[in-house]
Amino acid sequence: MGGPAVTDAAPAPNRSSPARARLAAVADELFYADGITATGIDRLIAEAQVTKATFYKQYGSKDALILEYIAGRDRQVRQALTALLATRPDPGSVLGAVIDAVVADTARPDFRGDPFLNAAAEFASPAHPVRVAIVEHRDWFTGFLEDRFRDLGHPRPGAAADEFSLLRDGAVCGSYAGDAVAATSAFDRAARRLVAEPVPAG
Repeated sequence: MGGPAVTDAAPAPNRSSPARARLAAVADELFYADGITATGIDRLIAEAQVTKATFYKQYGSKDALILEYIAGRDRQVRQALTALLATRPDPGSVLGAVIDAVVADTARPDFRGDPFLNAAAEFASPAHPVRVAIVEHRDWFTGFLEDRFRDLGHPRPGAAADEFSLLRDGAVCGSYAGDAVAATSAFDRAARRLVAEPVPAG
């Protein structure tokens, strides 16, 4: 049907539980490496070394764990980009660092593409909570880029942010599915040209 069903799940009673943290860490690794649908509850429980009762006490269902996985990946990106802003006041430098990070990410031995695009491919309906969360993440990321292009004085900050985001999507997909060097080199060239687009005088 295009992906596992996701339903609204009740929040876990103890978000500071070590068992919950282990389940979240294992899910983050396996969902990204092997896919969400392909990773069953029994494997999650076994690798997190918890009981089935503990799993259901903490999450209630696989659905809730999937949403926490997406939220955790979103949080990682936001924290990394927020930290980047704190160390690089120049917007051009920030965008350059994002380009460098994309290229470096695709070179990791455990790189499996973009976790958000991968997850979106497993859920057919745009109304699924997972798809909704992914759209929210992508909107935030594009907004972050638009703010940097606007700070840079770019003549088309919104369009530039959209173009940068699509270039990045192409780089991560092309790197995983094909020639990583060619994909990231093309991304690096195109993204830097976009950042360097002349600012109109006056």
